[in-house]
Amino acid sequence: MKKILYTSALILSSMLGLKTQAQDYSLLESEFAKSTILSKHHFGFCLYDMDSNKMVFSKNEDHHFTPASNTKVYTLFASLKHLGDSIAGIHYVERGDSLIFWGTGDPTFLHPKLDTRRVYDFLKSSSKKLYYVVQETSEPTYRNGWSIEDYEEYYQPDIAPFPIYGNLVRLSAKDSGLVAMPSYFDRHIHIREKKARRFWVSRKFKSNDFIMSNLNIPKHYSTEKPFIWTDSLAVVLLRDTLKRDVEILRDYPRPSDIKTLYSASRNVVLREMMLPSDNFLAEHLHMLISDKLFNGFYTDSLRNFMQEHFYRNFQDTIILRDGSGLSTYNKITPRNMVDLLLAIRDLEPEEAKRFLFFPAGGIDGTLKNAYTLDQGEAFVWAKTGTINSVHCQSGYIITRNGKRYVFSFLNNNYVVPTSYIRREMVRIVTFIRQNY
Repeated sequence: MKKILYTSALILSSMLGLKTQAQDYSLLESEFAKSTILSKHHFGFCLYDMDSNKMVFSKNEDHHFTPASNTKVYTLFASLKHLGDSIAGIHYVERGDSLIFWGTGDPTFLHPKLDTRRVYDFLKSSSKKLYYVVQETSEPTYRNGWSIEDYEEYYQPDIAPFPIYGNLVRLSAKDSGLVAMPSYFDRHIHIREKKARRFWVSRKFKSNDFIMSNLNIPKHYSTEKPFIWTDSLAVVLLRDTLKRDVEILRDYPRPSDIKTLYSASRNVVLREMMLPSDNFLAEHLHMLISDKLFNGFYTDSLRNFMQEHFYRNFQDTIILRDGSGLSTYNKITPRNMVDLLLAIRDLEPEEAKRFLFFPAGGIDGTLKNAYTLDQGEAFVWAKTGTINSVHCQSGYIITRNGKRYVFSFLNNNYVVPTSYIRREMVRIVTFIRQNY
């Protein structure tokens, strides 16, 4: 009799526990229901409990969304999976008195924040004649679905086998004039005699000519503009910085005894891609991975490879057309993002190391000003994504009670200012932090 009563008590206790859990997440349901913003656009949300290993709450979890820079989490996963501790700077061989080298897609060469000078010093100090080899790519410098009107925006530079200076011209005020870095572009700056209310600089659509208004240049003015990358221009810039001759070779296949010179730390580049959400780095990480896997720049083949070998096991169909999220053709679901974030957890189970790849709310990256610290500490580590009428967050939450969640919050097709969407996401994520 005692055994029966004990068993009944366990069953009752279990039922009450399940009811309490349902009530808890019904409180979260109420937070969504009372929102006057979310109901007016397409949104999806998933919350996965990493302690119990199950999805505990979701809204439109299987609907497809444009992810914007949440796409970079896929690039992060592919990079962790396929790139070693350091990224390849150049491939090269020595033939007699010649040093012949190939680009790898390494985005750090002469990059203002990431260059280690290893490739530069190697080429500069070589006593041999330098030959740069032209390589074909499977995709154009602009990926499918990119906005053509953003051709001169710093966040959309050309993608190339041998990027240099981040494929950007940095223009700044100096001694009442406008100077370029690299200085090669100084000769391409022209003044337009046209009335204007403010000072501006623009690049022509089909050339590397930069036009500025004829107003006085503001004292601390600076801007960045992409330049149109070509093999010949890359060699010109290389000659200019090395102060030595570099020749171009065409139709020169990679030999079997090719060597690789490594440049920057993979994790340093990944963190720089993720925290400020750098599109240039994301696309060139795709170049680096495809070069490693396929001995060439076949980024479309890389995406197909990732689909076949990894993403086919995810719960919903994934469509990706780039590595950065600039393409409006990209389509994923909140459940896809949860699957992906769990896969990254499995690759990097040490939480402190994994969180370094994600902006921390209230501390750094794109979430520095979005969240405030709770009880003096960060509680959300997530990748943001924003383009026109798209704003997303996906990442990890630690609650006051020490529970660990994976979440994905995707918003598309809204017409209010993005700041409204951001505040609503922060409100709900903070509610989870404080109540679970």
